[in-house]
Amino acid sequence: MTGSITKRGNSWRVQAYTGKRDKDGKPERLTATIRGRKADAERRLREMLDGIDKGIYTLPSKLTVADVLNQWLDGYVKTNCSQRTLDGYRAIIGNHLTPALGQHLLKHLNQQHIQAYYGRAVERLSSRTVHHHHRVLSQALKYAVRQGYLGRNPCELVDPPSPKGKAMRTLTESEVRDLLLAAQGKYYYAVIYTAVSSGLRQAELLALRWRDVDIASRSISVNRTLYKRRGVTAFMEPKTRHSRRRVAMTPKLAEFMADYKLERQRANYQIGKAVELDDLVFCHADGRPYDSSVVSHKFAAIAREARLKHTRFHDLRHTFASLMLQRGAKPKVISECLGHASVAFTMDVYSHIIDGMQEEAILLLDEVLPAGVNGITPNSHQAEHYADHNSSI
Repeated sequence: MTGSITKRGNSWRVQAYTGKRDKDGKPERLTATIRGRKADAERRLREMLDGIDKGIYTLPSKLTVADVLNQWLDGYVKTNCSQRTLDGYRAIIGNHLTPALGQHLLKHLNQQHIQAYYGRAVERLSSRTVHHHHRVLSQALKYAVRQGYLGRNPCELVDPPSPKGKAMRTLTESEVRDLLLAAQGKYYYAVIYTAVSSGLRQAELLALRWRDVDIASRSISVNRTLYKRRGVTAFMEPKTRHSRRRVAMTPKLAEFMADYKLERQRANYQIGKAVELDDLVFCHADGRPYDSSVVSHKFAAIAREARLKHTRFHDLRHTFASLMLQRGAKPKVISECLGHASVAFTMDVYSHIIDGMQEEAILLLDEVLPAGVNGITPNSHQAEHYADHNSSI
């Protein structure tokens, strides 16, 4: 098997011969167009020849949409994304995209096919869900363009449904007190109190170890998350570098964590076990991690008991951010606490809260600025105008 690379303007044409002949008796070859450096084209040629050698390379003319979706999952997503993201994409592709579009030859896929799928999908799924399908399909087809299978991504010519924002539920100060009062004495009180006091995600809270909690310096280090997959829990790296962070504790939370640790030590002493640094902070008596779905279910029951309808565990995170903003915390500080990628994202998510604080901010400015003095009469103003005019002449 051999191949060649030819310069074509701003791109490279890569050809790899399969060692076979087509129906006309001509040598069968695979081609790809690579935009970029020659090194990129050389790498692509090696990949093509290696695929031919292993018998796993499919002629672009015979590739189906399903083939490309699976190649993208195994060739890109698996090595560049978290396990949770990979599982989510697999579910979307396996349950929706492949049944609807997978049978099409890639070269025949057009925007009409895609637009028609979106039209059918929104009849049974939310516009936000279908928009997410669009993002997954578009990323997979971008991969196909980079691989030289397509000249252009047909998703660029499609109008996906606009996602409708979910109504955010934030609790007031009195509602937080009612919630904690209802949770007092319950099994999951500690994790609920810590959630609303720190803004940590549920998956981050359930993965915390005692080595991550520094009571002396009043800080929590977020280094991992707890992920449940097909009934099996596993500890994973944070999804982004911004999610790996150090969060300050309030003095009340630090005091609570110190007391809570003492309680755990007393409970463990009864069974002849010490609290180790690598033990989970929030767990069952035998050290097993909490089940995230059970925590969410129990929290919903406690919220209903406190007469807080339609309140999710994740709303504690929104409540933390809301109360911080209302107390004058800077958006950058809140963004760092929440582990957001940028302050702009934080501002966008909580824009409705910030907009509602404009009147309060204006009143604060009113306290700083002096009152205006309007003591100029029309005659004096006219005289001042003539004086300025004459001085300029």
